[in-house]
This record gives sequence, structure tokens and C-alpha cells, in this order.
Amino acid sequence: MAVEGQGSDLVHVVALLGAAVVAVPLFKRAGLGSVLGYLAAGLAIGPFGLRLFSDPQAILHVAELGVVMFLFIIGLEMQPSRLWSLRGEIFGLGAAQVAVCGGLMTVVGILAGYGPVVSFVAAMGFVLSSTAIVMQLLDERGETSTPAGQKIVSILLLEDLAIVPLLALVAFLAPSATAVGWDQRAVDMGLALGAIVGLVVAGRWLLNPLFQLLAAARAREIMTAAALLVVLGAALLMQLGGLSMAMGAFLAGVLLSESTFRHQLEADIEPFRGILLGLFFLAVGMSLDFQVIAAAWPVIAGAVVLYMTVKMLGIYLVARVLKADHREAVTRAALLAQGGEFAFVLYSAAAGVGIFDARINAILTATVIVSMALTPLLTLAARRMMPKPAPSMDDVDTADGLAGQVLMIGFGRFGQVASQSLLARGFEVAIIENDTEMIRSAADFGFKVYYGDGTRLDILTTSGAGRAQAVLVCIDDAKAANRIVELMRAEFPLTRLFVRAFDREHALQLIEAGVDFHIRETFDSAMAFGEAALVSLGVPEEEAAEISADVRRRDLDRLQLQVAGGIYAGADLMRGNAPRPGPLTQPKKHGQVVCGETATPLDEDALPAKVA
Repeated sequence: MAVEGQGSDLVHVVALLGAAVVAVPLFKRAGLGSVLGYLAAGLAIGPFGLRLFSDPQAILHVAELGVVMFLFIIGLEMQPSRLWSLRGEIFGLGAAQVAVCGGLMTVVGILAGYGPVVSFVAAMGFVLSSTAIVMQLLDERGETSTPAGQKIVSILLLEDLAIVPLLALVAFLAPSATAVGWDQRAVDMGLALGAIVGLVVAGRWLLNPLFQLLAAARAREIMTAAALLVVLGAALLMQLGGLSMAMGAFLAGVLLSESTFRHQLEADIEPFRGILLGLFFLAVGMSLDFQVIAAAWPVIAGAVVLYMTVKMLGIYLVARVLKADHREAVTRAALLAQGGEFAFVLYSAAAGVGIFDARINAILTATVIVSMALTPLLTLAARRMMPKPAPSMDDVDTADGLAGQVLMIGFGRFGQVASQSLLARGFEVAIIENDTEMIRSAADFGFKVYYGDGTRLDILTTSGAGRAQAVLVCIDDAKAANRIVELMRAEFPLTRLFVRAFDREHALQLIEAGVDFHIRETFDSAMAFGEAALVSLGVPEEEAAEISADVRRRDLDRLQLQVAGGIYAGADLMRGNAPRPGPLTQPKKHGQVVCGETATPLDEDALPAKVA
């Protein structure tokens, strides 16, 4: 029987992993993000799908540790000085958003016919956005560390802090609240304060010595166990104090953010965080109770639409009042429009003290889950509907009436290096670039770069392409470079044209287009790299130079064959390292060329860009 029970548990584990492995890549490939993939997978295997699980709440309780670990890692990135610098966003922007959105949604609940207390608690639960979903979406989009992303993180931190006074307020508003004396409330507040003080003391004076002692033991698995102990211990301490487990983990991360073991801790926790956070989203998907939705779908649909719309309106208004632009305000509203995991905690507490009955609790819980499931779709729609932001032209001049001897198009790393020889010889170089941040950065180093898109004929004309002795195309976009070459050869055929080639295939296209000179962007640096490696391995410098010259000659011969015969012509001129059947040969000595040993070669320049 024990074996049968273990087999049943193993089926559940395999089902969870299999659903995630199948759904998440499919949803990410479709551009819908991993969160929606996890939610859909949970829905598919849950009580209202394949019915492989009957109690998603049990999984949800375990998976909440993923949120705890996620906040610990966020805390590791938040040094106390950095957290202090965000105090205005946390306690200003965050508090304003909670107050405005909570007030608006409370009014919605009252207008819908519910009592003031029920409306207030329902609204404040929905105000608490899902830290797990929002942070995952920010992380996938690479926006966590941007100024806009930091403001969203600050709001989420305030909302996580708000769960503490809200739980106290629920107890105060309960019909039986008078039974709880002030002495008991004082004890509860003392326990919470003591938990915070204990965690701060341990973090400041105990954790670093502990990790130094464990590091000296050189036991890798003990360091991992210690990292988990810190996260879960901090969460447990906060829970015993009546506070949020996630907030405890966050504070532990902040206290260790300046530790020399920070990166080690992050590496140890990350695998557990990823798996448990995915499990959390799976459990949320399983928790979507279709029986409740079917019985009260008009109420739930109305609550989802009203709450999300009103919350988005409140977020947008607060963002605009506090000087955010329209795009940032819309993005923030779409990301934070849902209810979150702390709403489940608040609603359960409200049901436990008699503020909510079972029906209201089930409807509000379903409303939050539906809003969480809709968030990835809402953010995707908002991102696609919003026009691309126009580049800021502050301190940037547009290309108009330029008259340099040389026109350089593109001023990234390649263009910056290429410009030095021309400037050293005294040539007048006019430079255009379509990245305004690059233009401002170049100005700090003494360059005058103008804003202009070289793929437009009018910009080429006003930039002096017809008057320049040479045009240097230094951009890293092969398609855009080909467009510039096409325009230059059609409109200014006498101007000498030098073009940076992205790879070998692009080089062949440029040769066919008749440019005066091209160079593959990595060829010379790779040749110098290989030659230096030979010298370091004991090959004499003269011999290394001869080998390098031979490689260059073979490469040029192969390129000429490819012009007539295609990308795979001249493959025998390459040296490969894959053995093939043939006569035994003596080991090579330095300088020997043994062409017979090569198999079908691979050319990194001929490979797709994702490989080369």
C-alpha cells in the first residue's frame, strides 16, 4: 500500500512538471508569456480539467514559498541605501495608489448594494496586486531595473507592507471585535515588533559570521541548506509575529544585500524560487472554481470588469498626477490591474471573523483569480496597442546641411573605432545616428553626432551624401545597410561606399551590390585573437604570422569562389576539426599544413546569426 501511495504522489509530480514543460514553451513562443502558460496548465490538470488534482489549495500553500523566495531575491538586489533612495516612491507613490484605488473601489461596492465594511475589505483586498505575476512579467521584459520598473517594485513593496495594518483592521472591524481587548491587541503588536527587531538583529550581527563559518567548512550542500534556512526561518519568524512571510524574506534579503555571500545566496535560492513560483501559478490556475463561476458568473464577470477598470483608472490618475507620461501610466495600470495572492489572505481573515459569508468569499476569490489570469493578456494588448515612444530630441540636433568630407552612418562601437584614423589624419567627418541615447553619450566624449535615419533618401541628401568623398556605413543591421547601399548606388553612384558586413552571407550581398569596400565585423579581431593564442601556446611569432596570412589568403580565395558558386563553394579551403576516414598521418609539427585531415568544414560566418 505504501508503494501504491508513493506511485500516486509520483503521478502528481510528473503531471505538474509535464504540464509546465508542455504549456510554458508554447505560450512563450506565441508571445503570451510564461505566467499565462502556467495558469493554463494548472487549469488543464486541475479539478475542472483532467481532474488529476482535487485539492489545489494544498499545493497553493506549499507554492507560496515560491513568492517568499522571490521576494528574498528582490531583497538581495535592494541594498539599504538603494531602498532608502526609493522611500519617496514606496511611501508616496505606493500609499497614494493604494488610497485612491481602494477608495474608488469601495464606492463601487457600496453602489453595488453591499455594506460599507464588506465593500471596503473587498476593495482593499483587490488593491493588493500580485507581486509574483507582476515581477515575473517585468523580469521577462527586462524592465525590473528601469526607472519605471523600480516605481512598480516600490508600489508592490508598499502593498506587501499594507497587508499588516489591513489584517489588523479586519480584526478591528469584525462583528465580534469587541471581544478582543486592547491588552490582546497590544500583545499582538508587541509580537510583530519583536519579530521585526529580532530579524534585524540576526541579519546585522549573526548571518555574516554564520556564512563565514560555513564557507570555511567547504561543504557546498550546507551552504545551500543555510540559504534555505535563512529564507524560511525569516518567513516563519514574521508569520509567528502575525506578519507577512514574504515581507520577512524580503527583509532578510535586504539585510544580506551587502554581504560578500550575496551572489552565492542568489545562486543557491534561484532554482528553488523558479520551480516553486511556477508551482504557485499552476496552483492558481487549478483554483479557478468553475462551479462558483457558473453559479454566479454575472456577478463575477461584473466584479472583474468593474474592479479592474476602476483600479486601472485610479492607477492611471495617480501616475499622471505624479508626472508620469501617458505610456508609462498605461503600462503601469495594465500591469497592476489584478488582485493578488495577499487578497486570498485578507479575504480568508474576513471570512473567519464574520465580515464575509461563504458565498461572498468564494465570489471575491474567483474574481481575483480571473483577474490574475487576464493580466498577461491585458499587458500584451496594452503593449501592442500603444504606439512606439518617439525618441526624446532634447539636446539632439537633426542632420541638415552637413558637408563633411566623409559621412559616417551609425556610431556604435564599430563606428567609434573606425572614426579615429580619419579624425587623426584631419578629415572632416559628419556622423549621423538614429539612437538618441548614443548621440547624448557620444557628446560626453567630445563627438558631435546628428540624429538621422540613413535608410531615408531625404536624410542622406541633407546629410551631404552627394557631396562627401566617401560614405561609411557602420550600422549592425544587415537589412538597413543593404537599403542604404541601394539608395547610394541609385542616387549617388560616384560616391565611394564603405560598408560594415554583418557576416559572410551579407558580405557576398555587398560584393554583388558593387560596394567599394566591405569588411566582416568580427573577421580581423578573430584573426588577431587566434594569432595571439598561437603565440601563447608556444608557436614562434613569425610562424604564427605566416599561419595567419595563410588563413587570410584561403579565406579570400574562398570568398571569390563563393561569389560565383554560392555560400558553400570553396568549402575544401577551410580547416575543420571533425575526423574522417583516411590514411594514417604523422602528427603535425608547427607550421605544417595538413589539408587531408579536414572533414566538411563549418564556417562561423556562414552560419545563421543566432549561431555565429
